[in-house]
Amino acid sequence: MSSNIKPLILHAHTTGPNPIKVAIALETLKIPYTLKLWEFGDDPKNGLKGSNFLSINENGRVPALEDPNNGVVSWESGAVMNYIRRKYDTENKLGPQGKSEQDIVDFEKWGYFLLTTLGPMTGQTNWYRHYNETKNEDALNRYAAQTYRCYQVLEGQLKKSGGESILPGGYTALDAHYEPWVRQHAYAELSLDDYPTVAKWLKKYGETEEVKAAYKKIQDAAS
Repeated sequence: MSSNIKPLILHAHTTGPNPIKVAIALETLKIPYTLKLWEFGDDPKNGLKGSNFLSINENGRVPALEDPNNGVVSWESGAVMNYIRRKYDTENKLGPQGKSEQDIVDFEKWGYFLLTTLGPMTGQTNWYRHYNETKNEDALNRYAAQTYRCYQVLEGQLKKSGGESILPGGYTALDAHYEPWVRQHAYAELSLDDYPTVAKWLKKYGETEEVKAAYKKIQDAAS
């Protein structure tokens, strides 16, 4: 990556999986970036629902990514990841493993499965486990069961690569998308005991230099 690139600005907070996936992608492509951490709440200067951040992302959620090299601002993790791939992934380190229509569709469908199903089901499990003011076991059990169903679907897919990567052939942006969300199983108080291939993949990918560097950068920024 050219040394002339101005560092991108990744907006994040200290918890939550979505900024991590973007950091993993940036680390994989060796794109320079800085972190801007925000707080929950509507504080005008520092809050995600405050006027400063809402001028960057009208939805008031992280991640958001500013690119000072061209003025582009992106938010929603799927859109941010797609931008990074289009603009900076000149060697296709993060994209589909092949150029056929099936290769492209496989890449897209597993990305959407995370964004529309596994991620939201995990998020709702966390909400009803830890944050909902009124205890609601029916809702918690529903979302936990749906998250487990997602793990079962992912288990079958990962068996195709022996637990090496979401798509056979090597790591892609999909692995970055999934890693922070599957890692949330511990916080959601869910077990991977029945999904050994998922557990194998999570452990191995989580030990790569790119993933470790992404988590460390956010931890260091928070300290």
